[in-house]
Amino acid sequence: MNGEESPLERAHFAASVSRVAEYESWRKERHRPATYVHKWWARRLGSVFRRMLLDSVVTAPGTREADRLRGLVVFDPFAGSGTTLVEAAKLGATVVGRDINPVATLTQRQALQRWDFDEIVRLFGEVEAACRAEIDALFVAADGSHVLHYFWVAIADCPDCGDGVELFSNYVFAKHAYPSRFPQAQATCPSCHEVVPVILGQDKTGQCPGCRHRFSFTGPVKGRFMTCAAGHRSNILAALGGQMPRRRMYAKLVILADGKKAYRAIDAFDLDLYDRASKLLANAPADRVVIPDGALEAGANTAQALNWGYRTWASFFNDRQLFVLGRIAAVLRDLPGRTPEREALVAAFGKTLEHHNVFCSYKGEGTGPVRSIFHNHVLRPERCSVEGNPWGAHGGSGGYAETMTRLRRADAYKQAPSDLVESGGTVIRVTGRSAPVTKSISTTWDGLGTPAQEAYVATGDAAATDLPDGSVALVVTDPPYVDNVHYSELADFFHSWMRLIRPYAGYPERLSTRDDREVQNRSADAFNEMIVNVWRECRRVLRDDGLLVFSFHQARTSGWSAVMSSLADAGFAVTAIRPVVAEVTTSLTKTAATEPNRIDVIVACRKASAAPVRTPAQARAAVMRALVTLKQQGIDLGAGDVRSAVRAAVLAQGTRVSGADWEALQVEADAQADLAVAAFTAE
Repeated sequence: MNGEESPLERAHFAASVSRVAEYESWRKERHRPATYVHKWWARRLGSVFRRMLLDSVVTAPGTREADRLRGLVVFDPFAGSGTTLVEAAKLGATVVGRDINPVATLTQRQALQRWDFDEIVRLFGEVEAACRAEIDALFVAADGSHVLHYFWVAIADCPDCGDGVELFSNYVFAKHAYPSRFPQAQATCPSCHEVVPVILGQDKTGQCPGCRHRFSFTGPVKGRFMTCAAGHRSNILAALGGQMPRRRMYAKLVILADGKKAYRAIDAFDLDLYDRASKLLANAPADRVVIPDGALEAGANTAQALNWGYRTWASFFNDRQLFVLGRIAAVLRDLPGRTPEREALVAAFGKTLEHHNVFCSYKGEGTGPVRSIFHNHVLRPERCSVEGNPWGAHGGSGGYAETMTRLRRADAYKQAPSDLVESGGTVIRVTGRSAPVTKSISTTWDGLGTPAQEAYVATGDAAATDLPDGSVALVVTDPPYVDNVHYSELADFFHSWMRLIRPYAGYPERLSTRDDREVQNRSADAFNEMIVNVWRECRRVLRDDGLLVFSFHQARTSGWSAVMSSLADAGFAVTAIRPVVAEVTTSLTKTAATEPNRIDVIVACRKASAAPVRTPAQARAAVMRALVTLKQQGIDLGAGDVRSAVRAAVLAQGTRVSGADWEALQVEADAQADLAVAAFTAE
């Protein structure tokens, strides 16, 4: 780092980076398992951040990649899942991560922390011995076979006649992920709830083998409305009247003695077993079962749950789930010490919480069977939910039995990290290019000992750190964006448990992870007001020859204006704009957009200097060259990608002049984006 222009500032990202990124994005958890021990949202791609880091520094020819950042401090003020920290550590850097949300901090700690895996195995054995038997006893059928899943349906009473309406949109509740090839499916009889095998594409109606009732597959729910047996049509939320729906268990999936699976109707034994679980929960001593506390607060991501009557985090679980999850949580809480190994087992419990609650639904055969509560990034109640065995030794998704597999994969990756590279037009996995990621964790700058052995990771406002002036060579991050998605509203689902289990010393005990100092905001003005303070702190701790580099994903012009004007206000000038693929096109949030935007824009900045200013047309032309190059080399881009990159390039010019007219620049950015889309689609 000597102040000379970095490779990132000199050249566009190669299309090969986008191809590797696209490959990684299909199965991020397989390629970067260390950052997937616990849930976090909008994880960035390790391949992109590795390239950002490598291209941000000038090093002597022949320097090993694993040593390219040796001796440098890399700071991520919005550390999220820890992608920057892991990739920087793999390149030899001293890493400093900060996030205002403790659930994010917990995720980062697992991604970096050194484990004694034999100790993890021993502690896991203690957990299993303490509670598995009593858990498995609550997931059996009358004949002793193991129950993989119970199926539940929500019920709302008709406002006109009081008739209880089971909120099925379709009575077919289980089918294969590829029904054209595997048409066998299962329906539930609306009269007696017997399981009715059907052939999709062939059977137009079902006939119950028990009560002989013939029925249409179409249920009483269409959109937001339901129709009772008497023909009264009503809005579901109005019918619920702010109260949680009742739920009825109507079917189960069991493993037979020969190992085959079979769908069966619910019988008296199943009902009695659930009643037993309810009594176990009601009579459990307070120290034997952890029950999540805290109430939902109003917010963009909690609105749906609140409208459906879910007021507390405990209400997201039925009685059996509360008892079983509460037992696992209590055993984890009571493991001795505050060791990294205990912490890993506690963090891994988040995956089980995510897949075992009343907001989970059934995907079916031929794929991972359970959609987690966060499969669409919001807290959306499910009318038809699925309940599995949270221990999960016999199958399912997210069972605690999977913990050892996930932790072993993460540990192996940290000991000998692998990386994705393009070779001969094919993306392959290679090893030997990265240093191990096995750190002890410091929670203060002064406590940071040998940089090669330790990492500094802390929860807190990134606008106020204990980092010394000029101590950081690179700030590399992925800041929040202007949007309705507030991760703290989602993270509270986990925090309601973690604050009681206490994964590590100093984990916050407050009821919510929400914080008035959060940067993420739906208002561009409020976003600007909060993020400028973080950028100012970054400028203080950054060396004079240092770089601030970040990845930003934003479709709105006002969002780009907010981030660029905040950089200018903090004393930074943008020196490079680089588009790169960020997500697969099948992402739910992408496909729902009018103009899906699958790229991130990499923004490089330095402390403000006399950087040359381009006209809006010149800025558009520069970024268009990069987009056209990506397109010519086989990267599929659309109008949304072009608009985002061009808006960024035009608005970046405002960071290079004093007193920029940001409103005028926004108008110009939109005009240049329209010209760019027309030119891009004409090629």
